[in-house]
Amino acid sequence: MRSSWFRSPSSPRRTAAACLVSALALTSVAACGTSSSKSGDNNPTGGGSSDASAPLDPKTKVTLTIDCMPPAAKAAQLKEWNADVKTFNKTYPNVTIQGRSTPGQCEEPARFTAALKAQSQPDVFYTYFTDLQQVLDNNGAADITAYVNNKTVPALGDIDPNVLGVLKQGGKLYGVPTSNYRMGLLINRKLFTQAGLDPNKPPTTWDEVRTDAKAIAALGKGIAGYGDYSTANTGGWHFTAAMYGLGGDIVSSDGTKAAFNTALGQQIVNNLHAMRWNDNSMGQTQLLKWGDLQKQMATDKLGMFLAAPDDITYMVQQLGAKYDNFGMGPIPGGKATLFGGNDYMIKKGSSPDKIKAAIAWLNFETLTPEKGQFEYARTKADGLPVGLPQPAFFTGASKTKDDGLKTASATMPVENFKAFMDNPVPGKAEPPKAQEIYKVLDNVMSGVLTDKNANAGTLLSAAEKQVNQVLANG
Repeated sequence: MRSSWFRSPSSPRRTAAACLVSALALTSVAACGTSSSKSGDNNPTGGGSSDASAPLDPKTKVTLTIDCMPPAAKAAQLKEWNADVKTFNKTYPNVTIQGRSTPGQCEEPARFTAALKAQSQPDVFYTYFTDLQQVLDNNGAADITAYVNNKTVPALGDIDPNVLGVLKQGGKLYGVPTSNYRMGLLINRKLFTQAGLDPNKPPTTWDEVRTDAKAIAALGKGIAGYGDYSTANTGGWHFTAAMYGLGGDIVSSDGTKAAFNTALGQQIVNNLHAMRWNDNSMGQTQLLKWGDLQKQMATDKLGMFLAAPDDITYMVQQLGAKYDNFGMGPIPGGKATLFGGNDYMIKKGSSPDKIKAAIAWLNFETLTPEKGQFEYARTKADGLPVGLPQPAFFTGASKTKDDGLKTASATMPVENFKAFMDNPVPGKAEPPKAQEIYKVLDNVMSGVLTDKNANAGTLLSAAEKQVNQVLANG
């Protein structure tokens, strides 16, 4: 996964937001018994600096509450978190890290929304890339633009500007990434081999996908060559990914009108119709959502579907599959690919020193090759997976270093992802009002996959009207 504790497998969005507040267990770790000021802010005896661009003074006393500390059930991840706090405190002995965790996932939308409205989120809180507008609408995040620079985040220049762009509004930065994913084509290498296909050369166009899907479905035994979602907002999510791959879009550049009722949109729908009804290469069971395709793939009943790399870890850890059985290629079309991810924001109203302490911690834990979540040798020693092609927000020298370290400690055959890694596709963010739009586009996907007489133009026109209404209401 992106980091062993920052994200659990989830549905599109990838659907929810942060683990916050109610029923939270609290663990406090501090170095040398150092006490903090009353609020963890600006202790007058603890140093500090009025220069927002300057790094935190190690003498400054600050207390930080932070989301998504691994729960006790994830013993290895929790051990690493605690070790990282101790290492961090060697440089910043007066910063007290208070980690918050929940027994389950760190992604519960209702809890996240309630915390924002009550302004009860932790000092450093976890969100998905799609949450920025909701956070700002609730006056929840501090503007950290002045605090994030090459002094406080040395690898800043090597962070994908498209990723940072998702965390900006009006030229101001409100968060820093912890991980991200890019969609590609996930394949079952065993079925490719059995069908006489080369698993090291996944298809790169939809014509090739269709051809290979027919070959895999011809194996019989209830095996489908290609699968797709069509409910619970996941169908719209995948339609969006496919549109991006072909160079299309979901909404206009100004965000006011639907942009998918085009020749490219019809191409996607017609191709799905042909695979489903003419080729019979998509199986009889439809109205699938996140988790369904993974189960089919893990049991060797599915040859391909659009996915992010960490779906593989879910199939291995939760469904008993083997890493060796999976590979990835770029998204068909290769013009652009839907990307998403998660990040940390800092609560609005935090003092300058608290913001500086948060940036110092996040730089150490999530933004520095060979440290924190990128300490791959430790991750491997702790029995956790290493080798997936994500996080993928580094570029330049940081990427080269990170890729080398990851490969050196890989616990899976990284060569299976070579086609995906050697053919990088530009990332493109989700559309505005993504979940509402995906819900509408589910109707396009479910329509074509359950109705043999479905018409692409009719489906897309109906969806266009509904999406225009969604955007008009925003």
